[in-house]
Amino acid sequence: MQREIISTEQAPTAIGTYSQAVKVGNTVYLSGQIPLVPATMKLVEGDMRAQITRVFDNLTAVATAAGGTLADISKLNIFLTDLSHFSLVNEIMAEYFSTPYPARAAVGVASLPKGARVEMDAIMTL
Repeated sequence: MQREIISTEQAPTAIGTYSQAVKVGNTVYLSGQIPLVPATMKLVEGDMRAQITRVFDNLTAVATAAGGTLADISKLNIFLTDLSHFSLVNEIMAEYFSTPYPARAAVGVASLPKGARVEMDAIMTL
C-alpha cells in the first residue's frame, strides 16, 4: 500500500524526525501532539486546561488535513506528567468527542518534550 504524508500549517510542525501523520490505505497514524501553538511553536500559555485544549485543537487540525474528524479516531493515547489531571482530560475530551468514544489509554510519564504536561497521539480510520 502507498503511504501518504499528511501535513498542515494549522498544527505545529514536527520538532523531530517524524511527520504530523501518515496515511496508509484508510488508516491514518497521527503523531503525538503537545500543546504547541502552530504560529509561534511555543507552548500555549495558561493552565492545564489550556494545554489539553491546545492538544485537542492540534489533533483536530491534523485529522482535518487527513480528510477526517476526531469522530474518526479509533484509538487515542494520552500521556500525562501528572495523572491527577485524568478527570480534567475526561471533562475536556467530552467537549471534543461524543459516543461512541474511541479506545483509549492514559499513561503517566516522567517528562515530555519542551516541558509539556500532556501529549496525545491517535489512530484514525477513514
